[in-house]
Amino acid sequence: MQFKKGLGWKACYDEERNVYTAQRSWRGFYQLCEIDKEIYDRLDPEGKGEEDPDRLINKGRHLVESDDDYYTSPYVTVFDENYLELAPWSDAEKRVRNTEHRTSKELADYVVEHFQSEEKNREYRRKKAEQENIE
Repeated sequence: MQFKKGLGWKACYDEERNVYTAQRSWRGFYQLCEIDKEIYDRLDPEGKGEEDPDRLINKGRHLVESDDDYYTSPYVTVFDENYLELAPWSDAEKRVRNTEHRTSKELADYVVEHFQSEEKNREYRRKKAEQENIE
């Protein structure tokens, strides 16, 4: 695994599986995303890149998001149940353990279907729902 790390973020390229992931966190906010090679290559650990790393990482497919700062009610939303398989190196599991504030599957499905920011998760969640209906 190859890593890049900057202020408030860390990204990984898993060359064995050809998977790119990144996490970012600030003051209680946490987000884990699956990103592509282009985003990974544009992330600059020196902070001298043309684009803000937070914006770049947020363009990826959201896997886990949580917030427990004083601006919002605490929540943990898992968009892809395979987050640990995709990013075993990440801090996501620590966040997801907080099941007291975990978003229900139904609410996560609603968010994915109705919010443009979660469009990249629609295909995954629809396939997962279809598989659950078959079983």
